[in-house]
Amino acid sequence: MSAVDAASPPQARRSSTVGASWRLLRSELRLVVGRRRNQAGLLVLASVPVLIAIALKVSQPRPGRGPDFMSAATSNGIFVALTALTIELGLFLPLAVATLSGDTIAGEANIGTLRYLLTVPVHRTRLLAIKYVSLVIGGFIGVIVVAVTGLVIGGILFGLGPATLLSGNQIPLAEALGRLAITVVYLGLCLAGLAAIGLFISTLTEQPIGAMIAITVVSTAMWILDGIPQVDWLHPYLLVHYWPAFADLFRDPMFFDQMRQGLLLTLAYVIVFLALAWARFSQKDITS
Repeated sequence: MSAVDAASPPQARRSSTVGASWRLLRSELRLVVGRRRNQAGLLVLASVPVLIAIALKVSQPRPGRGPDFMSAATSNGIFVALTALTIELGLFLPLAVATLSGDTIAGEANIGTLRYLLTVPVHRTRLLAIKYVSLVIGGFIGVIVVAVTGLVIGGILFGLGPATLLSGNQIPLAEALGRLAITVVYLGLCLAGLAAIGLFISTLTEQPIGAMIAITVVSTAMWILDGIPQVDWLHPYLLVHYWPAFADLFRDPMFFDQMRQGLLLTLAYVIVFLALAWARFSQKDITS
C-alpha cells in the first residue's frame, strides 16, 4: 500500500492545505522582492546610509546636532547603521511598509486577481494570515537592508572596531554587532504593528495608492503627535513612541523597559488591527 493510500482523508486534506499555503507564501515573497517598484524602494532605503556616511565623511557633525549616534559615527562604522535606522524610522521604513500593504488586498482587488487567489484551497483567514506574514517579512527585509548597507559603508569609510557606547563605556566589536542584530529584530517587530494597520486599511479599498497614502498619513500623524508635549498623555499609546528605544541597547547597562513596552504595544496593535482586517475581509465582496 502506498503512502498516499495509507493516509487518511483528514491527513490528506491537511497536507494539501499546508502545501497550498506554503506555495502561496512563496509566491507572495517573490512578489515582495521581485517587483521593480519594491526593488527601487530597497535601493532608496540603501541609499540613505550611503548619503549619511558620505556627508559625515566630508563634514564633521556639530556637537548636540542630529541623532545621538551621529556624533559617534565617524569613530566607528557601526554607528552609521544606527544613525540610518534612526533617520529612516521617521519616513522611509514606514513608507516601505505602506507600499507593500497597498499591494496585499487592495492591489489584488484592483487588478482583479483576488478572487482567483481564493480558487486555490486556501480559506480567507489563511490567505489574510499569509498576506500579513509576507508584510512582516518585507518589513524585516527593509530593516536588514538599511542596517547592512550602513554597516558596510560605515566600515569602508570609518572602519570597524571596539564601539564606545552612548554612556561612554567601550565594548568589543562582536558584542556591538550582537546589539545591532537585536536592534534589527526589535525594529522589524515594531514594523509588524504598522503592517497590521496597513493590512486592515488595504481591506477597506480597492485602490492601492489610496491605501499607501492612508498608511503613510497614519504613521506620519503618529510621529507628529509624539513630538507635541501638550499631548504627552497620548504618547504611550502611539505605535511609534517606543521605536527609538533601541538606543537603550547601546548604553551600559542595557535598558529593556522601553523596548518591552514597545513590543507589548505592538502586540496590542497587531491583535486589534488583524481582528479588524479579518472582520472586514471575511465579509468583503470580491465576486464583482
